[in-house]
Amino acid sequence: MNFLERSTKRPSYWRVWLTFARNSLVREMSFRANFLITLATRLLWFCSMMIFFKVVFLKTRQINGWGEHEYFAFMATGMIINSLIETFFMANCTNFSEQIRTGNLDFALLKPIDAQFLISLEKIEWSVLSNLLFAGGLLFFSLHKLGIHFGITEMLAYLGFIGVGVSVFYSIMLVLTSASVWMGRNRGLHEFWFYVTVFSRYPRNIYQGSLGLPIYYLLSYCIPILLVVSIPAESLANRKVYDPHLAIVFICASLACLFISRLIFNYALTSYRSASS
Repeated sequence: MNFLERSTKRPSYWRVWLTFARNSLVREMSFRANFLITLATRLLWFCSMMIFFKVVFLKTRQINGWGEHEYFAFMATGMIINSLIETFFMANCTNFSEQIRTGNLDFALLKPIDAQFLISLEKIEWSVLSNLLFAGGLLFFSLHKLGIHFGITEMLAYLGFIGVGVSVFYSIMLVLTSASVWMGRNRGLHEFWFYVTVFSRYPRNIYQGSLGLPIYYLLSYCIPILLVVSIPAESLANRKVYDPHLAIVFICASLACLFISRLIFNYALTSYRSASS
């Protein structure tokens, strides 16, 4: 195989991602103290959240159909989804505006690989993935307390909904990231991201009344933020409020979000002017 054939051959995305993962792990281990501090900080945050909701459930037995351990399963699900987002996508998306400012985006676009893949997955925050261990422990503890015995089918459905939820959040983040092409430095990405996703931190059925219902319909059927955590948690830990029709809406909406965010990202790249132009 000559040089031209090697240069035009499609890259193995799986091997490229493994290289990204290995390089990120080496970088994390080069600063072990920072790695350990991040782990300790995440553990402290996890413990503080547990204490807070323990105090809440000392005063009430249910929150709109969610008992204590059902709610802890919901909270664990939210932590799993957010830890995946922060581990694999957050740092890359926030760095996008810096790539535009410094001109490093030029080099990314010249590489023979999909630009969205490269920009979204180049860096992995392994220390943040510790939240996944805390959340997994909390989830299995909650299910044990609820006496729920799940099989392979239920677990696969749950993991599938987790993947759907991650895709929705990633799509929203990609749209916000794409705005950096027009805005320059998009320092408000973190803040706006948390403003948008804060609604998903609580079960969807608490949004009731004259103020809550418009939020419920807007963030369930237009932008499915309320379904990101609720649907997976309901499918496994709170079947009495689970709505299979809404689950179908959730899946269809996630596919639409991925498609639209891809279009917006590619359109943003057509508006990009390289550092040399």
